[in-house]
Amino acid sequence: MRTQSTIQVREATPQEDSLVAKHSCNLWRDIGVPDDAIDPNWLEITLQFMEQARRDLFYKAFVAEVDGSVVGSVSCQLYSGLYPNVLMPHYRKYGYIWGVYVEPAYRRQGIAKQLTSTTVNYLKAVGCTQVILNASPLGKPVYEQLGFSSSNAMHLDL
Repeated sequence: MRTQSTIQVREATPQEDSLVAKHSCNLWRDIGVPDDAIDPNWLEITLQFMEQARRDLFYKAFVAEVDGSVVGSVSCQLYSGLYPNVLMPHYRKYGYIWGVYVEPAYRRQGIAKQLTSTTVNYLKAVGCTQVILNASPLGKPVYEQLGFSSSNAMHLDL
């Protein structure tokens, strides 16, 4: 009989950046992006992005451990935006969550929910007034349970 393992969520260390980056890349594969569409330098690109975001955008990553092994991760940061931000921070300061990933053998145990809740709390602590994330079809119900709502964002495939 298998006993229930304890899930522990903690802040990732910079030494775990490569693992967090690997999880982020695995997420793309899980949602159907073919390997030939992923830049062969994905690790280098992601690590550079994380370093810059840590320096400029309050970047943090969190990992979930089960029995001492990391089985999931998430990244978050201030959202740097796609247009000039003319709104005062007390009115709208966005946080952005990305790369929510749990290894397949550990899914459907509430790990993604715990990781996401931890990032929401962190972003709130650094003054964010709103959190944005892009949900995969599998992740959408998890985020809705946490109070996320569908937005008015629209896209057009060309």
